[in-house]
Amino acid sequence: MTEKLNPFKIAQQQLDEAAAILELEPGIHALLREPMRELHVTIPVKMDDGSVKVFKGFRVQYNDARGATKGGIRFHPEETIDTVRALAAWMTWKTAVVDIPLGGGKGGVICNPKEMSKGELERLSRGYIRAIAKFIGPETDVPAPDVYTDPQIMAWMMDEYSVITGYNVPGVITGKPLPLGGSAGRGDATARGGVYTIREAAKMLGLNLKGAPCAIQGYGNAGYFGHILAQEILGLKVVAVSDSKGGIYKADGLDPKAVSDHKDKTGSVVNFPGAKNITNEELLELDVMVLIPAALENQITEKNAANIKAKIVAEFANGPTTPEADKILFAKGVYVIPDFLCNAGGVTVSYFEQVQNAYDYYWPVEEVHAKLDQKMTAAFHAVHEMAQKHKVNNRVGAYLVAVHRVAEAMRLRGWA
Repeated sequence: MTEKLNPFKIAQQQLDEAAAILELEPGIHALLREPMRELHVTIPVKMDDGSVKVFKGFRVQYNDARGATKGGIRFHPEETIDTVRALAAWMTWKTAVVDIPLGGGKGGVICNPKEMSKGELERLSRGYIRAIAKFIGPETDVPAPDVYTDPQIMAWMMDEYSVITGYNVPGVITGKPLPLGGSAGRGDATARGGVYTIREAAKMLGLNLKGAPCAIQGYGNAGYFGHILAQEILGLKVVAVSDSKGGIYKADGLDPKAVSDHKDKTGSVVNFPGAKNITNEELLELDVMVLIPAALENQITEKNAANIKAKIVAEFANGPTTPEADKILFAKGVYVIPDFLCNAGGVTVSYFEQVQNAYDYYWPVEEVHAKLDQKMTAAFHAVHEMAQKHKVNNRVGAYLVAVHRVAEAMRLRGWA
């Protein structure tokens, strides 16, 4: 892994930029550049053929100045400790920017879940929790689902931790199924939080979203729910969507249920009846008011940023815009809602799940939505005002808000 592509080096560089603007004390800056603690574990798992395979896993607790660390667990064949460190750092900034009383953490196991049976996955999930059990807990570190992990895996992990402690501990993990203490409103939380930030951006820019065209790259969980909610809440007309195989365009708008049904039947949104097939690259450059990148990283680059016509780019995906593209979009006056603000609805509702677990009382979905709206709206305005104050783009503004909040907690604790 080269230093240029090392995600943790990138995370450190982003911190350094914010630290310079904030004039952080050297001690606090140095503490924030490294994880506070990390754990490397080996996990023996009995496979279905009777053999024992040993897996390597990690858990990084990046910073807990603002509260228990929080972050997902990834099962991936190419997982690395530097990826986990970077994601733990970014979770620290994400929880701070939405002002929830948590720090940042992340976990991972090097494995290929696609090649494992359900029984093997369960044994691996329980083995990972046994290995890290002394280091996690509702007041210490609260994992959640991430790449190739899901509510069922969270259920096994919560159960294993409860077996170890001798009593039920639903609050040790979030993203659980509803019957085991999951939260209403978690399914569409990432997209819903993003839609709330688009609404606020339109108000700031004086834009009328009713009937305005919108394009969505990526049609997984965030993209699909983004399609539904962009229409329901904002009145946007979604004219284009795409997945990994290509995209579709229809000037008078696309119906989310019909597109989803078509994708379920054919494996892609491509060739949707009545729509024109387009490429993912063409989708990004459409003449729309709102562009929602909800797919992979590095989609808007220095090569195509100048061709982006949208007035608002709302990053439902992680890292869809490169640093070079950020500069071009900022100079063009495109309003970018950066990923760790825009897609923070997921971790916010995970926090709500922790709260509900803690006092064993569960909110109706309407209450979850109202509380999420309040958090996302406040976070949006904090970032917007910081960016305006320092005359920087919104991504730098989001870092300034988050790093300032974590540094303030560290000072109050007397850490530096």
